[in-house]
Amino acid sequence: QAQLVESGGGMVKAGGSLSLSCAASGRPFSRYNMAWFRQVPGKEREFLAAVGWSGERIKYDDSVKGRFIISRDNAKSTVDLRLTNLKPADTAVYYCARQREPYGVPSRTPTQFDSWGRGTQVTVSS
Repeated sequence: QAQLVESGGGMVKAGGSLSLSCAASGRPFSRYNMAWFRQVPGKEREFLAAVGWSGERIKYDDSVKGRFIISRDNAKSTVDLRLTNLKPADTAVYYCARQREPYGVPSRTPTQFDSWGRGTQVTVSS
C-alpha cells in the first residue's frame, strides 16, 4: 500500500513563506501524478496544485497561482509545495495525494486520488 508523509508545516505571519514536502513509498513514484490539497474544518478538500508523473503538466488553482510552486523529484520520491506571500485565508491542513491510475493527465478532483498523507498544519497569522 502506498504511503505518503507530509512535513514542513508550521506557523508563519502573513506575507511569509513555507516549504512543504511529501515523501512517498509503495508504488513506483515516477509513474503517478501527484497533487496537493488543503482542508479547513467544515469545508470540502480544496485542490491547490498538481504535477504530472514526468514533472510536466503542472496545474494550479487560481487562488494560489503565482504564490505556490509545486515540484517533484522522482529520484527521491518526493513532491514539494513552496508557499509564498501567505495569507490568513491559507490557514488549513495541507495534504499530498497520489492519483489512482498511473500516467495520464493530472486531475483536480479528490476522488481521482486514492493515496493520501495525514496532512500538515499551516497557520498564517495576520
